[in-house]
Amino acid sequence: MAHADWIIDLGPGAGHDGGKIVFEGTPEALVTSRATLTGQHLADYVGAHKL
Repeated sequence: MAHADWIIDLGPGAGHDGGKIVFEGTPEALVTSRATLTGQHLADYVGAHKL
Protein backbone atom coordinates (compact mmCIF):
# COMPACT_ATOMS: atom_id res chain seq x y z
CA MET A 1 0.00 0.00 0.00
CA ALA A 2 2.82 2.41 0.80
CA HIS A 3 3.94 2.25 -2.85
CA ALA A 4 0.49 2.55 -4.43
CA ASP A 5 -0.43 5.49 -6.64
CA TRP A 6 -3.94 5.80 -5.19
CA ILE A 7 -5.78 4.19 -2.27
CA ILE A 8 -9.51 3.73 -1.78
CA ASP A 9 -10.20 2.68 1.81
CA LEU A 10 -13.56 1.05 2.50
CA GLY A 11 -15.04 0.86 5.96
CA PRO A 12 -15.47 1.91 8.62
CA GLY A 13 -15.80 -1.71 9.71
CA ALA A 14 -16.19 -5.12 8.15
CA GLY A 15 -19.26 -6.86 6.80
CA HIS A 16 -22.47 -4.92 7.35
CA ASP A 17 -20.50 -2.12 9.04
CA GLY A 18 -18.39 -1.46 5.95
CA GLY A 19 -18.75 -0.74 2.29
CA LYS A 20 -18.48 3.03 2.46
CA ILE A 21 -15.53 4.98 1.10
CA VAL A 22 -13.83 6.43 4.19
CA PHE A 23 -10.72 7.68 2.37
CA GLU A 24 -9.57 8.21 -1.20
CA GLY A 25 -6.18 9.61 -2.09
CA THR A 26 -2.44 9.05 -2.05
CA PRO A 27 -0.65 6.94 0.55
CA GLU A 28 1.07 10.09 1.82
CA ALA A 29 -2.29 11.78 2.42
CA LEU A 30 -3.63 8.68 4.18
CA VAL A 31 -0.60 8.53 6.50
CA THR A 32 -0.78 12.26 7.20
CA SER A 33 -4.49 12.27 7.99
CA ARG A 34 -4.50 9.08 10.10
CA ALA A 35 -8.29 9.42 9.86
CA THR A 36 -8.89 5.68 9.41
CA LEU A 37 -7.56 2.51 11.00
CA THR A 38 -5.78 1.78 7.74
CA GLY A 39 -4.12 5.20 7.87
CA GLN A 40 -3.01 4.68 11.45
CA HIS A 41 -1.52 1.26 10.73
CA LEU A 42 0.13 2.44 7.51
CA ALA A 43 1.67 5.39 9.38
CA ASP A 44 3.06 3.03 12.01
CA TYR A 45 4.41 0.69 9.30
CA VAL A 46 6.06 3.48 7.33
CA GLY A 47 7.52 4.98 10.52
CA ALA A 48 8.93 1.63 11.58
CA HIS A 49 10.60 1.09 8.22
CA LYS A 50 12.32 4.47 7.74
CA LEU A 51 16.00 4.26 6.98
